[in-house]
Amino acid sequence: MNNKIRISLLSLTVLGLASCDLDAPTQSTLDESTMFSTYALAEAEVMSVNVSFGETNSYRGRYLPYYGLNNDVEIGNSPDITKAGDDNKNDLWNYNTKATNTQMNTDNNAYAMFYQGIERANLAIVGIRKYGNIDTNKDMAQLLGEALTLRAVLYNDLIKGWGDVPARFEPNNNDNIYLPRTNKDVIYKQLLADLAEAENYCYWPNENAITKTTERVSKSFVKALRARIALYAGGFALRGDGFRRSNDPDLAPEKMYQIAKEECEDIINAGYNTLGGFKDNFTKLCQDNVAAGGESIWEIPFSAGRGRVLYTLGIKHNEKDQYTQQAQGGVNGPIAYLYYDYDEDDIRRDITCVPYEWSKDLNNGNSHVQFRAINKWCFGKLRYEWMNRIVTSTNDDGVNFQYMRLADVYLMAAEAENELGNTSGAWSYMKPVLDRVLPAEKVAALQAKYTASQQAFREGIYEQRAFEFAGESLRKPDLVRWGIIDEKMAEAKTKLAALQQRTGAYAGYPDKVYINKSEDKDAIQIYGLNKGEDSPTDEMIETWESKNWFESNGKYTLTDEYINGLYTVQPSTHYLWPIWQTFIDKSNNMLNNDGNLGQL
Repeated sequence: MNNKIRISLLSLTVLGLASCDLDAPTQSTLDESTMFSTYALAEAEVMSVNVSFGETNSYRGRYLPYYGLNNDVEIGNSPDITKAGDDNKNDLWNYNTKATNTQMNTDNNAYAMFYQGIERANLAIVGIRKYGNIDTNKDMAQLLGEALTLRAVLYNDLIKGWGDVPARFEPNNNDNIYLPRTNKDVIYKQLLADLAEAENYCYWPNENAITKTTERVSKSFVKALRARIALYAGGFALRGDGFRRSNDPDLAPEKMYQIAKEECEDIINAGYNTLGGFKDNFTKLCQDNVAAGGESIWEIPFSAGRGRVLYTLGIKHNEKDQYTQQAQGGVNGPIAYLYYDYDEDDIRRDITCVPYEWSKDLNNGNSHVQFRAINKWCFGKLRYEWMNRIVTSTNDDGVNFQYMRLADVYLMAAEAENELGNTSGAWSYMKPVLDRVLPAEKVAALQAKYTASQQAFREGIYEQRAFEFAGESLRKPDLVRWGIIDEKMAEAKTKLAALQQRTGAYAGYPDKVYINKSEDKDAIQIYGLNKGEDSPTDEMIETWESKNWFESNGKYTLTDEYINGLYTVQPSTHYLWPIWQTFIDKSNNMLNNDGNLGQL
């Protein structure tokens, strides 16, 4: 039996409130005191929040596929400035998104589904506080901690996507149906307080039967999420008067870095989670291995027939083949130069950046690998061929989305230590992440480079978070909070232009690439992607597939449209999505897209 959480809604049903900014669930006639004083019933209420993650146009089909693109490591395959329009996905990526975009401007979109989940969490929080006897019942306290944390997940992602949003920390009632936007700083402070409280309630991984799975909230996740939110709260953001840090002294950068440092070091020192191999983390994810205590800290849980994680972030399969019963994948991928920016000895490179797909033509039911194109790389951290079950849905693969892993905790700790003035101590947290992916002598060279100064280490954080988390939707909010999104996006276009013509750092790469057309995922061989690989063997020439990688028929394969479509307006002032028109129209004039608040 697939070890996935099975969610049943005992008392929450979805009612569409056409006149407000969300779809809100209501409680049935089941007595509230019984519901929230009985563990099994209260647990079902808290777990119902997960339903909102899996709704068709929520995380599953809208937020995970589209949020975070484009940036200097991740891109939609393939952006083209000439294909913009209200109904086009490119407009969700190019920093010029309209409130009428038909991919998103629907009543059941992610924006509404997030508030649906928040309402479910609100009901559980109020009910458990009132009837759960959390002072004497630790398991009920765990449920309260989970509800507070899941609500924080939803609000954090609302702010990342839309900036200032209505703050709903109480169940819906006649007095709060229509709400204006709330300054994000007010929400951040509430989330930080909520998570500080939740830490007191939640068990560490494997400390209790409840937290033996990465699909349940543990103390490790509460602390890691609080660290991440602190970094966002103390960083740059778009405000009514510009792109800047908050002026609220409670959210001063040094205070937020101190929170991140303490929370991350608590997790590392407690030892309930351990780093394994880089590849092992992702193969476990693809194999539905949700045992707690490894690198994975918390995952958005999808049932076997729900969720489009591989569909969006996996290697492209063109047909139902020997590895999968789903012909999907390859929707998003690494930006064209990312592969070449890795050190050749970095094992993350060939796992993260994949230049091939699985063919449509089958030989005795078997597909083989074939090249895609320089502007259509696949992410390789998630692969249908690593799964150990059949995919029976047309679009949904059921693999969880890994929301937090231990490598992020280590690198957040490293960043916080450095920003607080302890660069040598910061290295001790970066080193374990690099030790597992690079030879010892190259780790030592990076140590000398990064620890030369606080700024050098800061730039090392920029670099290593790119290499470590490409394909995990962390890069765009990182660039925003660091205040360097304009700089890095301009640099990305410059690098793409150099790669297009093979100049500068990209000079000397051969144009012809070869792949052995393997039907075996473990026997794939590629030649021509590294400098110096311009002397193929006779076997490669005669029996392998070859392709002109940089130029074809006298034209660059990395087109100007690809480069110019990366962004079309200033990213720092347009990185947020607008609130979709349908919610503005039904908000009783309380919502608009006139700009985010700037008072704090």
